[in-house]
Amino acid sequence: MPPPLSALAIRAAVIATTTAATLVTALPAAPGDAAGGPTPQPAQPGSPPSDGRVLAAAAIPSPAVSHRIPAPFAPTHPAPTGAVTDAALAAAPAPGAAPAIADAAAAVPVAQATPAVSGGSAMNRALSKVGSPYRWGATGPNAFDCSGLVTWAYKSSGVSLPRTSQAMSRVGTPVSRTELRPGDLVFFYRPVSHVGIYIGDGKIVHASSRKNPVKISDMSRMRYNSARRV
Repeated sequence: MPPPLSALAIRAAVIATTTAATLVTALPAAPGDAAGGPTPQPAQPGSPPSDGRVLAAAAIPSPAVSHRIPAPFAPTHPAPTGAVTDAALAAAPAPGAAPAIADAAAAVPVAQATPAVSGGSAMNRALSKVGSPYRWGATGPNAFDCSGLVTWAYKSSGVSLPRTSQAMSRVGTPVSRTELRPGDLVFFYRPVSHVGIYIGDGKIVHASSRKNPVKISDMSRMRYNSARRV
């Protein structure tokens, strides 16, 4: 048989038991779930679930989370004035390269203005009237005087000239006798009273006089005055 306990030991055991019961009673009860059962405590990392319900909850897959990386932020404000952009650097010509043409139209050379008609055209018009009668004051197309023939030939070619030979001798550009070209105007006598159209080789086409129709004559047969190019 165990030795009998002393009265002091029995009293100490009773006090310890009473104190433990008091502490247990003072602790608050753990809250329950909707069904009145104990609420499972969250499991610490690496510890097994406390009951079946926590295990079931852990088995429910969480919603899919998009892991798409957002595009880099691009500022919408323009580059500051005077800033050199990548596009400007790319468009800049290489050192020593010919500058690029900005507009296709700029690449087309501008045509040089040319006269509507040449003296040669007027000369051919006058030659077509060789044999036509002379009539003082007539300007064609069937009869002519000297200035009338020249006026008609140039007007038919798109150039207007004064009506009289003296007035014609003041238009256009002076030409020396040695530099005459077909189509130039040649004037005779002093003061000027006759005009013809140079055709080359020292000859002119002209409406000479009442006794002669439009014809070709050598310049040496008349007193030369001057020449003009229009």
